[in-house]
Amino acid sequence: MTTIRHATEHDIPRLLPLMRGLAVFEQYIDVFAVTEDVLLQQGFRQAPPDFHALVAERGGELLGTLVYYVIPFTATARPTLYMKELYVRDDARGQQLGERLMRAAAEEAVRRGCDAMKWAVAEWNTSGRRFYERLGAHANPVWVDYGLDWGALTALAAGQDAEMAPVGPD
Repeated sequence: MTTIRHATEHDIPRLLPLMRGLAVFEQYIDVFAVTEDVLLQQGFRQAPPDFHALVAERGGELLGTLVYYVIPFTATARPTLYMKELYVRDDARGQQLGERLMRAAAEEAVRRGCDAMKWAVAEWNTSGRRFYERLGAHANPVWVDYGLDWGALTALAAGQDAEMAPVGPD
């Protein structure tokens, strides 16, 4: 039987490989810097934590995870649950674990008084997009995601043009 529950710090050694698996799948493993210590400090030892995680567990093995954080204040004066990662191991797919993790996150959002649950999906991830649409989600036709990488972020902070930006953190 598979259980969906909140991760604990004892899950860290089994949680990190799932996060690495997602980094490989989404092609950002070259910048993946999460370690067991990072998970321990940022997720379980500081208050408030930087993230929360749900896990799908069967027989002592973690088969999937959903990582989220809560944006406490939005234009609606209610929080939003933002899902950062959803990953199910290849050998555990097709067992509705992703759906169960999403349902648990939705239950958490309702419990916290959130009025929305949001996330981003890679344009190329058609199977992921179909999965989310099957659950009732829809792409936002109005807003476009933007971001500053390390070089642009530090250039902006220093009052420089982006062309003068450093390549990456030391």
